[in-house]
Amino acid sequence: MTLASSKLCAEPDSKARLRLWLRLLRLTRGIENNLREKLRLEHATTLPRFDVMSALSRHADGLKMSELSGVLRVSNGNVTGIIDRLVEEGHVVRVPVKGDRRASAVKLTPQGLSEFATQAAAHEAWIDKALAGLDAQDAQHMADQLSALMTEGERHGA
Repeated sequence: MTLASSKLCAEPDSKARLRLWLRLLRLTRGIENNLREKLRLEHATTLPRFDVMSALSRHADGLKMSELSGVLRVSNGNVTGIIDRLVEEGHVVRVPVKGDRRASAVKLTPQGLSEFATQAAAHEAWIDKALAGLDAQDAQHMADQLSALMTEGERHGA
């Protein structure tokens, strides 16, 4: 047994979990910063705008602003400015909500769908490259473990 392995055996489980958390955080921040830069340079957009378009791409009938905020887990105020710019660019349109004259929904235009498809393909390629050290089986195994941790965390209010 090496000094390093004996040290790991003597430490409480919480230390190993703390190290894992710090590595996950470092990895996530690094990938996110890389994505932000690539979206800015290659697509003249931002990660929040990409996230809004991604959410709208999964809801063909559109979403009310409150629903979109809920999907993204941000305030309505954070989304309004992004939507305004996407509308100006022709990527998003506001549509009336049946039965509620005061409400409108937002949805991607055909131009927005096309632009998002281009961005999403690039995004997938960037993530694939960033995680190329994992084969598909290992990636799936880690994703399953993280899903289980998320489920456990939700049960405990994390």
